[in-house]
Amino acid sequence: MKKVLVVYYSQTGQLRDIVNATVAPIQQSPDISVDIVELKPAKPFPFPWPFVRFFNTMPDTVYEDPMPIEPPAIDPDAHYDLVILAYQVWFLSPSMPTMAFLQSELAKKVLAGKPVITLIGCRNMWTVAQERVKEILTSFGARLIDNVVLTDSAHSAFTFASTPIWMVFGKKGPLLNGLIPRAGISEEDIAGSARFGRAIAAQLPNRPADATNPMLSGLGAVSIHEGLIESEKTVKRSFRLWGGFLRSLGKPSSPLRQLFVYFYFLFLLTMILTVVPLLAVVKMILKPFVRGAISDQRAYYAAPSGESRQLLDGAA
Repeated sequence: MKKVLVVYYSQTGQLRDIVNATVAPIQQSPDISVDIVELKPAKPFPFPWPFVRFFNTMPDTVYEDPMPIEPPAIDPDAHYDLVILAYQVWFLSPSMPTMAFLQSELAKKVLAGKPVITLIGCRNMWTVAQERVKEILTSFGARLIDNVVLTDSAHSAFTFASTPIWMVFGKKGPLLNGLIPRAGISEEDIAGSARFGRAIAAQLPNRPADATNPMLSGLGAVSIHEGLIESEKTVKRSFRLWGGFLRSLGKPSSPLRQLFVYFYFLFLLTMILTVVPLLAVVKMILKPFVRGAISDQRAYYAAPSGESRQLLDGAA
């Protein structure tokens, strides 16, 4: 019998729903046993977030200095044939609980040499965070065989408002008579993630232990928004600069650091309203001249599962 370990942290409950929908078909297989472990911060993060604390979390998230988590209920000596790592993206980085787990000796031991599927639920920007997770998995000797990404389907101009409102006020919407759409990943997309579980359940029992090929190709596992890639890199650099400055002002509880969080918010708002759209426009203008590079870029970030949806009708 094959054994699967699923590790995740969900603050709002959305990623938990994605995990449950994905894993349900695997749990129904008589040839696969599944252990699901939810990461729990030693001091739970609030939801909704207080305004200052939400943005004050950025520096330590970006600098990978997470708050501790409770010891996960994982047997370090257990053997797993597949690990599914589900995570949220916070400030273009893996969430604090996810990073706390990845920094642990337990993760290094459990993931060493194992095939891993990453499962991401986020607003729309995830490539920079996934690059970091890939680096860590590679350092463990783990093999990333698939990546699944579910994002908010609304235009980024709308999610720029809807997501912070959801995080700070706990209101998903829609708001203002539908002017601001409902925040988060659609229920239809969450339910549709069961197709990935069905594909895993069908292939894993007879899959060789050393296989490196994806199991989820052709199922629309990811969708690349090429105009956001350079924007992510620019925003991440600003996070590093501001994060370093805010950390120099003291711990998150420092009154001076909390004061400058407001200035950071104003800077972030200005950048997202100006620089990010400008970069997207420049990318669009240059697109005809760099089609080959863009194609290579799309293929790189879509790997290993790819953007193809050729099997989607039959799987869903």
